[in-house]
Amino acid sequence: MKNTYKAHVALLSANLIYGANYLIAKGVMPNKIGPSAFVFLRILGAGILFWIIKQFIKEKVDKKDFKLLALCGLLGVTANQLLFFNGLNLTSPIDASIIITAIPIVVLVVSVFMLKEKLTQFKITGIVLGSLGAILLITYGNNTQSTSSVLGNLFVFINAVSYSFYLVLVKPLMKKYNPLTVITYVFSFGFVFMFPFGIKQMLETDFSTYTTNTYLVILYVIIGTTFLAYLFNIFALKHVRPSVSGSYIYVQPAVTFIIVSLYTYFLNDTTYSQDISGIKILSCLLVFSGVYLISRNKKETTKS
Repeated sequence: MKNTYKAHVALLSANLIYGANYLIAKGVMPNKIGPSAFVFLRILGAGILFWIIKQFIKEKVDKKDFKLLALCGLLGVTANQLLFFNGLNLTSPIDASIIITAIPIVVLVVSVFMLKEKLTQFKITGIVLGSLGAILLITYGNNTQSTSSVLGNLFVFINAVSYSFYLVLVKPLMKKYNPLTVITYVFSFGFVFMFPFGIKQMLETDFSTYTTNTYLVILYVIIGTTFLAYLFNIFALKHVRPSVSGSYIYVQPAVTFIIVSLYTYFLNDTTYSQDISGIKILSCLLVFSGVYLISRNKKETTKS
């Protein structure tokens, strides 16, 4: 199998993992574990695994780059994961999965201000459509007939903004060093910044109430959603364009919609069935259209 095909398989696998994570992780919060304590375990567990693999990569990091690595750890790990899990704890998995797809749009906006990237008609239209979809979805959290939450949706959106800044800032580091080296240090700094926010909930967690299912969920988030998904994305970025990698983000809400439907019709679990509505489908289409216009413009620019 060619590396390009392997890259597509890796991207599909990573986003399938992410898509399922919305319901799997939410299933144990907050009854079994608080969101900040969950992040504590996620960063610590994945960080240890990254350091184990890092031992096979002998690469030194320039002292001048540690400040940027620390900032990437703050934005890409600490703020990103704390905001996401606390937001997911409050709102619908469907809402969260749709809002996350706005990341390519936010990355473009950040690039305009930080990298002076030029705006075109396609990009402006994409930003407007995507913003309308995100705003519509966030404000729709007032609907009491669903599990949506304005505050939860806002946390997830701020998480997307934080992660977008991280993607822009980490790019030069990824070019300079082995990506695994970068991620290992980013997770290390992320753990340091996260520690004061997560340690209290961590110490308050009653592990005596945990079942086998609870431990399996935690392992899924640490090994699957964090460790493996990051490795899949690293491998894929070596063989395909970033725009191709970004397009796979569409898989996440699709997987979440499918899982919610399966829960409803086969397991008779209607917890999130009311979260699928015309407004949310419209929001999803607006965000998808915005990302499509931005991606389409990038491809055309590359060809010319």
